[in-house]
Amino acid sequence: MLTVLLAIHIIIAIVLVGFILIQHGKGADAGASFGAGAAGTVFGAAGSANFLTRTTAVLATLFFITSLALAHFAQKQAEDQLRLDVPASTSPAPTAPNTGN
Repeated sequence: MLTVLLAIHIIIAIVLVGFILIQHGKGADAGASFGAGAAGTVFGAAGSANFLTRTTAVLATLFFITSLALAHFAQKQAEDQLRLDVPASTSPAPTAPNTGN
């Protein structure tokens, strides 16, 4: 479960960085008045920004949730290692070889 959650977390992080880099900054709106308009984009004039903003918000929320879940699993694992009543491993203790004397 921890490995799957960690893989999902890494994938979300990479996609989130990609979506953030795709977005235009606040100053990009000034360039639209000089002929670099976004009316010809796939999402229309305002649809692209709205789609990217919402997708980024959803990815950021998922990233936050997976971060909390990973922190919870790490805390449980640390508590299990610190407990004295639980053996560290389930394998039996090694025995001394029988010399036959």
